[in-house]
Amino acid sequence: MGEKRGLHKKLEPFLNCKDFTVSDETYEVMFNTEYDMLVTSPIPVDLENYYKSENYISHTDSKKSVMDKAYQAVKNITLKRKLSLINSFKTDSKNILDVGAGTGDFLKVCDSNGWNVLGVEPSSDARNIAKEKGVLLQEELLNIQNKKFDIITLWHVLEHVEKLSDYILKLQELLADNGRLIIAVPNYKSDDAKHYKEYWAAFDVPRHLWHFSQQSIHKIFFEENMVVEKVLPMRFDSYYVSLLSEKYKTGKMNPLKAFYRGFVSNLKAKKTKEYSSLIYVIKKK
Repeated sequence: MGEKRGLHKKLEPFLNCKDFTVSDETYEVMFNTEYDMLVTSPIPVDLENYYKSENYISHTDSKKSVMDKAYQAVKNITLKRKLSLINSFKTDSKNILDVGAGTGDFLKVCDSNGWNVLGVEPSSDARNIAKEKGVLLQEELLNIQNKKFDIITLWHVLEHVEKLSDYILKLQELLADNGRLIIAVPNYKSDDAKHYKEYWAAFDVPRHLWHFSQQSIHKIFFEENMVVEKVLPMRFDSYYVSLLSEKYKTGKMNPLKAFYRGFVSNLKAKKTKEYSSLIYVIKKK
């Protein structure tokens, strides 16, 4: 619950963003000075309705549009990198939980590489697609009881979670003492975010409730007795996000311009470490 920490307090206006995916509504993105993060305001009461769109690509395996094809192509490359990351940890039992598992591709890859897999996915459509692939998913994180996992992954999930403190406490409960929590989120301090401003696709209001900086992730988890062990870049995200941002800004894909912006963002991030998306490896204190 964001209220526990005061994530909805000490807010200053930052910018106004439009929901380009579902509603065309405008939302305020406010700056929280204490946590160095951004907060979407207001949060719709019927938030689940804002995920009901064929354009919400992580819930489908669609390859209809150019964007779909680009997403699916990059997904196959990133799946291998994600697997390589989790395999780099020495674990006792190879139990993995993927929260926000989408259509189950990551868990399918993990399963075929000797991991004992379990996943959570609220979208019934995505769960059904995963089931067809042989991956059974739970609907809610709270449904999982009396289990411990060596690795818990949230690939672009934490920014969607309403009750942040409660969620982190549940993740902590499910994580083995020597386990690792792997969280990937967009980074509003990246160069592509600064360039596209309100058109930056990774703001994705109102589905993204929180917009984290490195400082905010360190602070939030430190307050829950967890520490960030390392921060890793997701270099592909700057290209994909720039492609979508160009579409929002101009009505066209502009792939050459988007590729240039993604390249520049990654180039600047070599010095600043502020990549478009970041992976945080977190452990218990």
